[in-house]
Amino acid sequence: MTACLLARRHYTCGHGGNHLAQNPLYDALFKPHHGSEQPFLILADDSAISFDAFLRQAARFAHTITACGLDPGDRLAMQIHKSPEALALYAACVSAGVVFLPLNPAYTAREVDYFVSDAGAKLLLCDPEDETALRPVAKTNDARLMTLDRLGLGTFSDAARTQPEQFDTQARSLDDLAALLYTSGTTGRSKGAMLSQRNLLSNAETLRDTWQFSSKDSLLHALPVFHTHGLFVGTNLCLLSGAAMQFLPKFDLDSTLRLLPRATVMMGVPTYYTRLLADPRFDRETSSHMRLFVSGSAPLLADTHAQFEVRTGHRILERYGMTETNMNTSNPYAGDRRAGTVGLPLPGVEVKICNKNGDELPRGETGTLEVRGPNVFQGYWQMPEKTKTELRDCGFFITGDLASQDTDGYVTIVGRGKDLIISGGLNIYPKEVEMVLDVMPGVLESAVIGVPHPDFGEAVVAIIVPQPGVCFDPETIKAAAKTQLAPFKRPKSLIELPDLPRNTMGKVQKAALRANYQDLFK
Repeated sequence: MTACLLARRHYTCGHGGNHLAQNPLYDALFKPHHGSEQPFLILADDSAISFDAFLRQAARFAHTITACGLDPGDRLAMQIHKSPEALALYAACVSAGVVFLPLNPAYTAREVDYFVSDAGAKLLLCDPEDETALRPVAKTNDARLMTLDRLGLGTFSDAARTQPEQFDTQARSLDDLAALLYTSGTTGRSKGAMLSQRNLLSNAETLRDTWQFSSKDSLLHALPVFHTHGLFVGTNLCLLSGAAMQFLPKFDLDSTLRLLPRATVMMGVPTYYTRLLADPRFDRETSSHMRLFVSGSAPLLADTHAQFEVRTGHRILERYGMTETNMNTSNPYAGDRRAGTVGLPLPGVEVKICNKNGDELPRGETGTLEVRGPNVFQGYWQMPEKTKTELRDCGFFITGDLASQDTDGYVTIVGRGKDLIISGGLNIYPKEVEMVLDVMPGVLESAVIGVPHPDFGEAVVAIIVPQPGVCFDPETIKAAAKTQLAPFKRPKSLIELPDLPRNTMGKVQKAALRANYQDLFK
C-alpha cells in the first residue's frame, strides 16, 4: 500500500456533520455531500476519495484549526503542494469561518513573510522541507507554524488524526470574507484581494448554469489550487454540481492523456493545449467523449483554436477572469465561440469600456475594461486608498486591462494598461501587433513590448519564438509586417528566444522582458 493511501486510511469510517448554523458557502458547496459515497477526487494512482470521506477529513481539520486558537475572521496561510488535504483545508476554513489564504509553493521565505505579516495570519502551514526556512517568519509574525506534505503527512495531520469527524459549522453571512488572494503584481506592494462568500458563491452558481455542469461530469483537474482558476472555478464548480475531479498534482502530458477518457471536462491554461497538440497521441478519438474544454488565465492564440478544432472537432471555450473578480466573461457554451475573444459578459455581470476619465466609449473602440457584479471583490486588504482608486463608488472595478467590445457584445482583451506602448505620441496595443506576427510562417508565438527610445519615447520590440526546426529570418518578418502594420506599429527590433518567460498560470511576464531589454536603444 502506498504512503499516500496509508496517510488517508483514516478517511474510511464514520459519518460527519452537525451543521446547524447558517453558512451560505458551506451550505451550498459542502453540506449536500455529507453521507455521499460518490467519488469526489480520483487520484493519479487511481485511488478515490468520496465526498463524505473528504468532508470528514475537513471536519477534523476544522477542529484542529480552532484548537490552534483561530476564530471566525482570522486568517490561515497555506503554502503547501497540491493535494486532497489542501482542498480539505479550504473546506475546513469555510466551515470554521476562517479566511483562507493560499500561497504559491514557489514563493521564497522573504515573500511569505510579507504575506503572513500583511494578512496577520495566525496559522501558517508549510511543507516539512520548508519548515526551517519559515520558522523565523512564523516567529516574527507571532503565527503558529505547522507542516503538511503532498502525501498528507506532517504535524498538522498528526494533530488532526484524533479530532472528531463532526464539526458544528460557524455562522457566517454572504458578506463575510471567505478568502484573501494576493495579486501577483510584478512591481510595488502585492495587494490582498478580499473575496466574500457572496463573491465565490454567485460566480460558481453562474458558471454552473452557463457551462451546464452536473453530477454526471468529471473534471480533469491539473491546475494549481493556490489560484482562482483551479480553486474557485474548477473546485467550486465540482462541489456545487456534485461532479468528480480527476485530480492530478500538476499538468503532466502522459497522465493527462491517460485520464482524458475518464473525464468530460478539462480546464487549463493555453500551454496545456499547445502541449497536447504537439503530441500525436492526442486526436479526435482521444477526445470524442469530452463535453467541454475551457481555457483561461492567459490569452489563447487563434492558431491554437484552429488547430484544436481540426484535430479534435472541439472548439475551446475561452473565458476571462481576475483574482479580484473570479470570472467576468465567457464564450457561449452553445453558440459562436469566437477565437481571439473572451466572449460575452456572464449573466449578472456588467462590463463597459472606458477612457482614462472613466467615460464609456462607443462599441468597437479600445479603452480600459471595467466590470460590476456580485463577483467583484470587497476591496484590497488594509489598502483603503488603493481600493478607492480602483473600485468606484458605483461598484465598477477598473481592471487595468485594455479591451474592446464589438456590436454583438463579445469582448477582446488587447493587453494590460501598463503594456500600452506610446511611440512618438501614438498609442500601440501590443495584441494588435502580436496577432499579425503570430500567423507569419515560422512563428510559434510572440510577445510585443515597449522599451525606452531616445527619439520616440518608446519603441516597439517583438520577442519571437520560432516554430521548432524553423530558421528564424528577421528580414522576412519585417517585410511581411510592412504590408499589415502602419509604420509606427512595426517592431524596431526582433529578438529570438526559445520560449517566453511565464508565471505559474501561463501568463507571459512582459515586465521581465521590458527589464531585460530596457537598454536596447541606449
